[in-house]
Amino acid sequence: MASVSPKLCSISYLPPKGDYEIFVDESHYAEKLKEWGLSSKKQFLYKEKNLQYLVTIRGYEVYGKNEVFNTIIIEFQDGNLSCIHPAYLKEMQASSFGKGIFTDAADTSIPSDQNSDQPMKSSKEEKSNEPVKKKEKKEKPGQLTLPEEKVHFSAIVKQFALSWNNFNEENDEVIVLEKVIIQQDEPIEVGLAWCSHSKTLKKFELTPGDGLEFDGKIVKKKLPKGKDVEEEFIVDVPVLYKINNPSKIKKG
Repeated sequence: MASVSPKLCSISYLPPKGDYEIFVDESHYAEKLKEWGLSSKKQFLYKEKNLQYLVTIRGYEVYGKNEVFNTIIIEFQDGNLSCIHPAYLKEMQASSFGKGIFTDAADTSIPSDQNSDQPMKSSKEEKSNEPVKKKEKKEKPGQLTLPEEKVHFSAIVKQFALSWNNFNEENDEVIVLEKVIIQQDEPIEVGLAWCSHSKTLKKFELTPGDGLEFDGKIVKKKLPKGKDVEEEFIVDVPVLYKINNPSKIKKG
């Protein structure tokens, strides 16, 4: 593999087509890296056509019917932004990557159908310039209609648990919340939900029964079961909703 090259003319850029999510703080950045199976560092290798470049991660896009998938936004040394799938960027960090036939990053790194639940190849179609109106996620009859934007929640800590993460192939610490309510003009009773036990949340030294208020985004994503965990960290009821990136947290 060639050394890191300052010449960027050969790169097939796939710039983001609109706004994307940025990291709230260092702990949020570290949490997302762990979710994607990437090591916690500031720069990563991008490899294409037998060359490699140093890039930084500037943010990410969310997509899929329930917004549970991510596309990473990377920045090259010349300031250009490009999109790449987390698993593909992870593969690029391996020393063995590219020793066979290089795959064209333009064909594998960015999903083209934002309404799909599975990553797909890029079609490079242009988005419409018409203003995009905020929509609510439509769930099946009998299920909740979830707001797309960040909202305010109240909840109570039910228990701590371990959940299997397929990206890094290990159990992650999570918090199961009960009596979760979306606080708005017409409150929505969610019931049970879960979120990552991030460094930010650990600062509050939470215990079961503690009340919380916070802002965040909610998606329909079932809590995966942990593997080979002690009974106290097993969740014995289905938890169908996940809260992403809780902020402005208040305990009590």
